[in-house]
Amino acid sequence: QVQLVESGGGSVQAGGSLRLSCKASESTRSFYSMAWFREAPGKEREGVASIFDHGDSRSYADSAKGRFTISQDKVSNTLYLQIDSLKPEDTVMYYCAAEAPVAGSLVADLYESWGQGTQVTVSP
Repeated sequence: QVQLVESGGGSVQAGGSLRLSCKASESTRSFYSMAWFREAPGKEREGVASIFDHGDSRSYADSAKGRFTISQDKVSNTLYLQIDSLKPEDTVMYYCAAEAPVAGSLVADLYESWGQGTQVTVSP
């Protein structure tokens, strides 16, 4: 099973930006789909964005359109999530995931591999 390690989270002020990274232990070319999810305490894990078709296609949750950008670097086997215009409600844990049988899926149960998460905290 692939190992995924997220980084890039931290504490920022509202309006700022962050780029989250997810380093995979094997080539991201082998994954049918990869995605970012977010989870607030006491709430279900929700999909943010997915990348598939060898990085040529992307899908976003409606709530993520406009401020979130998913991308990947196939050379370094790294998945990224750029978050702009951060809001206090973006204060959650972010997880990357890989190996889903459905391209572009934002359904958490379909993903086999998960990272440990990276915390984002946005102050007003």
